[in-house]
Amino acid sequence: MLKVSSKIIKLSVIFILLIIIYLPTFIWMLGRFDAPNTYYSHGYLVPLISLALIYLKRDKLKVIKKDTCSLGLVLIITSLFLYVLSLILDIGFMGGISFLITLVGLSLYLGGVNFTKEIWFPLFFLIFMIPLPRILVIHISFKMKLLAAKAGTVLINKLGISAFCDGSIIYLPNTVLTVGSPCSGLRSLIALLGLGTLFAYMADLPKGKKYILFLASIPLALLGNILRITLLLWVAYRYGSEVATGKFHDYSGYAIFVFTLLGLIGVNKILQWKKKK
Repeated sequence: MLKVSSKIIKLSVIFILLIIIYLPTFIWMLGRFDAPNTYYSHGYLVPLISLALIYLKRDKLKVIKKDTCSLGLVLIITSLFLYVLSLILDIGFMGGISFLITLVGLSLYLGGVNFTKEIWFPLFFLIFMIPLPRILVIHISFKMKLLAAKAGTVLINKLGISAFCDGSIIYLPNTVLTVGSPCSGLRSLIALLGLGTLFAYMADLPKGKKYILFLASIPLALLGNILRITLLLWVAYRYGSEVATGKFHDYSGYAIFVFTLLGLIGVNKILQWKKKK
């Protein structure tokens, strides 16, 4: 009983120290989670999913013999140096990566290699709660919105509606629609990549097909956003840009995300079916 209590006290002290040390990083992440038009509103769910995955492994973790791996201490020292550097340079993303490396280091140092191997995925999955640097987000979303605008213009022309694209601006016969950064599809891509990673990890598939399932989330997210832009163009042409950019704009985003999620589930089913054959 005394041994269990001492372990709880030890882990509690480590947890409190982590909170205190990485408080600036946590504040930065929460700020990005709650920012207008954020790409990381899902950030709150990620640590909960990781904790749930670790909880599901509780029986296996109990029987693993704990030992100390010196590599863990090296990782902790390295990550803390990286963290100090992130504070000096004011790079929140670097601080988030430092936090993940610290967790891996603590797992190795306190639990050992076998323990860490068992929880590697829940630890890795935490990367989806770390917001990308703003400059990278701006660059990726810019490229993605240009792609969505061009592809959407091609599709709407195929439907018999004349339109042409100039950058991210699409000209229709009766109105003009601009594909902004929130419509780039980056939000859906990041969320779907996280779900694809989780699906691939939990799927009863060979390793090669797990990679296929994960990679399928990328074209599905891009296709879903292109279809959304095409739908918005059709609504703008038929009912005006005010209708297209109003509540329909928001609801269509949710609908398309569900569509891409169902597509991911469908790919998983196809891969499982091939396995049984």
